Amino acid sequence: MPRLSEVIAALEELWPAERAESWDAVGTVVGDPEQDVTRVLFAVDPVAGIVEEAVRLRADLLVTHHPLYLRGTTTVAASTPKGRVVHTLIKHDIALHVAHTNADRADPGVSDALAGALDLRIEGPLVPDPTDPAGRRGLGRVCALDHPLTVRELAARAAERLPATAQGIRVAGDPDALVRTVAVSGGSGDSLLDAVRAAGVDAFLTADLRHHPVSEFAADSARAPLALLDAAHWATEWPWCELAATQLDAVSDRAGWGLRVHVSKTVTDPWTAHAASSTLTDPLGAPN
Repeated sequence: MPRLSEVIAALEELWPAERAESWDAVGTVVGDPEQDVTRVLFAVDPVAGIVEEAVRLRADLLVTHHPLYLRGTTTVAASTPKGRVVHTLIKHDIALHVAHTNADRADPGVSDALAGALDLRIEGPLVPDPTDPAGRRGLGRVCALDHPLTVRELAARAAERLPATAQGIRVAGDPDALVRTVAVSGGSGDSLLDAVRAAGVDAFLTADLRHHPVSEFAADSARAPLALLDAAHWATEWPWCELAATQLDAVSDRAGWGLRVHVSKTVTDPWTAHAASSTLTDPLGAPN
């Protein structure tokens, strides 16, 4: 059975910390390098419910996409929610490792997993990583459909294939427009709108699209129309957990470690319900 330091070295090969954005907080947060690892749990968020799941599973290592402390802290007191997470992890000898924007930029990474969930054919990164001579790493992915779909049909596919959330899929644009090419980006994607426009795709699927950027984007009628599909942040990143677990499984098999690797299906999207406006006619035909 491997030590934590050996497993972390493998994770760092998959998602090197130096490829994370400068503002990010990735890497190992909690854990003794000498402890043994037999069971690993992947999840999007390092929140109390996920840590409790790791305890029940008797996991030795929790790997999450989102950082625990993104902006730093002055306390890990158990009187705070994040402090309780730290205390629970240490009490049960569970290590925590984070792969965030380094997993976003990886090949394969978060957006590859999102494209795979939607059965899209990947053509390349939306924003290429200038340090990658092969031109495969970077933020987002530009993809093609094997057969054109309407925006309505693409939204329905996303709603069916991605984990169910209260939000579902929001759409900006003509629901009857044909889509042949799609850009995708797991997580918050409205900072990539200029790159999406430059890519010349028919649609962009991401999360956390804000009112003003979308309004300004839609009002720019001098450019070709482009549909925007907005899913829940957690739902666009959860497929990466399955991809990442498969990658670690392959490493474990080659090394003869015999790790038992699990993916959490606990929904940690913070929104719990949705009530449609009673006077709104839904252009996608969904029931109010």
